[in-house]
Amino acid sequence: MDFDVAVIGLGAMGSAALCHLARRGLRVVGLERFQEGHDKGSSHGESRAIRLGYFEHPSYVPLARQAYQNWAELERLTGETVLTKTGVLEIGKPGSVIFEGSLEASRLHGLEHEVLDTAEMRRRHPQFSLPEGYMTVWQPDGGFVRPELANRLHLELARGQGAQVRYQTQVLAIEPSGDGIRVRTASGELRAGRVVVAAGGWIGDLLPDLKPHLTLARQVLCWFSAREPEAVTPGKLPVFIIDGEDDIAYGFPDIGAGFKCASHLASGALGHADDAVQDAGPADEARIRDFLDAYLPAAAGPLRAMKTCFYTKTQDEDFVIDLHPDDDRIVIASPCSGHGYKFASVIGEVLADLAQSGGTVHDISRFTMARLNGEGSSDMDG
Repeated sequence: MDFDVAVIGLGAMGSAALCHLARRGLRVVGLERFQEGHDKGSSHGESRAIRLGYFEHPSYVPLARQAYQNWAELERLTGETVLTKTGVLEIGKPGSVIFEGSLEASRLHGLEHEVLDTAEMRRRHPQFSLPEGYMTVWQPDGGFVRPELANRLHLELARGQGAQVRYQTQVLAIEPSGDGIRVRTASGELRAGRVVVAAGGWIGDLLPDLKPHLTLARQVLCWFSAREPEAVTPGKLPVFIIDGEDDIAYGFPDIGAGFKCASHLASGALGHADDAVQDAGPADEARIRDFLDAYLPAAAGPLRAMKTCFYTKTQDEDFVIDLHPDDDRIVIASPCSGHGYKFASVIGEVLADLAQSGGTVHDISRFTMARLNGEGSSDMDG
């Protein structure tokens, strides 16, 4: 056997999983089809939001809490700042998913938070222009994670513990046999006791049973030079998400590349992950600029840059983290439906648990593959 575990894909989840496995003393290899730090997937773009109050579903909150602890551990081990707390504003009309979901999660889990009406938002954050009646959940523990830095640090730690990392290595097939898993690549093959498949938008190519349940949504990130630069500094502007009249958009303070804003809704569908290209154009800019003109005009200055990425989404927009139903030596890692990066530090731990022992102490019962076929949830708690 060449390796105890092979990790396929070294984006958010794969790099974290490789790190956790290597630090446990396992013989591991990470395989990445592109170069290090590429912009062809879902792990680039300077910043990713992190928050505890989770409008998607309150059951994510315990994982989010552990993610904060694991990000802090990564910082302790490397001396780098990965997570920055700015607070987070989750804004919408009463009854909107974002406002009500965040409020429910915050109350259910006893999270520190405040509910702000439009008048109070004007007083605290005058750069916003919110319609009357909009409500905000303010959570002081929210902020952002730096994805490119975090991926690099996870991989550096993994290498330091003996992990092999192979870039420009496309995996063509995963072939289980009695004595392990054969991983065929464009440049040869290797054998591992188990595999973690963290291939993002390409995961359906390697796990055909999963492919019918996934869609790929094109997303565009925009950076602007703010009209009022002082209004978008980290000390003045928290991370935010607004459930607006015609769009749902989120934004970050200027941490070097400009004020960043993007829509959470798709700007087109992709037939395959290979179709993703850096094709952001005037229509993408206009969409975000219209949103800023309506809700945050102080930020809507000249465009500085745009980047495309994509979400790999399930129909219910929950994750898929499970053992393959036909062979429990294959660990399915993600897809994360456009809201997973913040969890990478803990999902890496979960994936290492599953690869090492087949179970985990973390509750991932919501993320089974069986649910995609209408079979309900399975209990995968260790």
